[in-house]
Amino acid sequence: MLVAATIVAVTVLAAAGSADAHRNDESYLYLDIGDQALTGRVEMPYRDMREVFGLSLSGSADEILAELEANLDQLQAYATDETTIGADGTTWPLTFDGVELVFDREVGPNGLGYAILPFTVDLSGQEVPQVIDVTFTPFLEEIADRNNVTLVSNDWKRGVFDQETNELLLHTPGSPSGTIDLGDSSQWKNFDTSIDLGLDHIRTGPDHIFFVIILLLPAVLVLVAGRWRPAPKFSRSLLHVVLVATMFTVAHSLTFTLAGLDILPLPPSKVVETLIAASIAAAALYNIKPIFGQREWVIAFGFGLFHGMGFAGLVEDLDINRATQLVSLLGRNFGIEIGQLVIIAMTFPTLFILRRTRAYLPIFYAASGALAVLSGIWIIERVWEVDAGIDGAIDRVVLWPRSLYMMIIITALAAVYREIESRRGALLPVGDHAATEDAEPSTDGDADSDEPEFEPVPV
Repeated sequence: MLVAATIVAVTVLAAAGSADAHRNDESYLYLDIGDQALTGRVEMPYRDMREVFGLSLSGSADEILAELEANLDQLQAYATDETTIGADGTTWPLTFDGVELVFDREVGPNGLGYAILPFTVDLSGQEVPQVIDVTFTPFLEEIADRNNVTLVSNDWKRGVFDQETNELLLHTPGSPSGTIDLGDSSQWKNFDTSIDLGLDHIRTGPDHIFFVIILLLPAVLVLVAGRWRPAPKFSRSLLHVVLVATMFTVAHSLTFTLAGLDILPLPPSKVVETLIAASIAAAALYNIKPIFGQREWVIAFGFGLFHGMGFAGLVEDLDINRATQLVSLLGRNFGIEIGQLVIIAMTFPTLFILRRTRAYLPIFYAASGALAVLSGIWIIERVWEVDAGIDGAIDRVVLWPRSLYMMIIITALAAVYREIESRRGALLPVGDHAATEDAEPSTDGDADSDEPEFEPVPV
């Protein structure tokens, strides 16, 4: 129940992703704006390519990709002829490279889908100007009632990231050309967008969801004589878990800054992702056997170091300068911290309610063991590059708004169960935050926690 509650809480950070925007009767031109480079991709629908080029484009994804690659020269030549990008009367050469699929799935004889033709623009050493002229005409002459669309997919300094729906130009047979004014660049827009990305990472990143769960599970307990006991004070326990989460942020900031300044070399992403999974498993096992006492901040700090490397790798290959990378990483990190605090604020009260019930410790150990096993599966996935379906299963659990309703129900059930245990006189005695390893658990009630005193019974 605790694992479900924490997973559910993360969905309040954002709603589900947007639906696919491809209409299957339009071609799309996506532009990626860097500091010194302009790249992009042309996406053309299967139905139009069948009609104009006589391709079948049916069968498995591998069969479709093989047919596209066999006709790649023709497709690239056509895309080059139908796409013009420039500024101030100058047209820039385009270099197309390879072909990809938008949808990696099997398609019937008349099925729908899109082919991607990525390209690079030769700016001859110039910076990307604010105003760009675009002509984009695939299939406008060959097929009636066709329109095309130009969009900017990525432009970090203007706060645009993975944009798939913000149409900037509509190309028609009567108006095939247009001008895009990108607007002024701003690191604040970059920072603001990166905060959203950090929040979204909390919502959609199972590794980070697991991390927060592992921190929250022991947050309402204290170690007394080597055994977990219910914590006596709400405020002190909450402060403890917030500080532990902040230690993750400190470590995360350290590694991404060093990597962003090229002081710390980044290992391969496969190694980083495996280390992240291993650190989650270690944290889960530490809950079961806290050999160093109640020092979760050590695990959080170590996890943050690895995760900071992973985030630095996300922007390492982007065509943006070092300052832009660092601003983006700082914004993401800030968003992650906000997301962690939101999860803690929503979930911690429920855990504190349950901590003195007889069910909490069995659930605590079972959940920690389960998370250790799941992290072990993650390690296998990342070392051997297989997919066990864990991420997809979690995505289904956090489906919005079902998950919000589940969280409300879980919290209500926890309060009812705690009240029943209290009326039965079965609540466990609390420990003492200041207790030593030789101390015994307190049996003087919860006077320090603003809860009613009670006479504990042996359990």
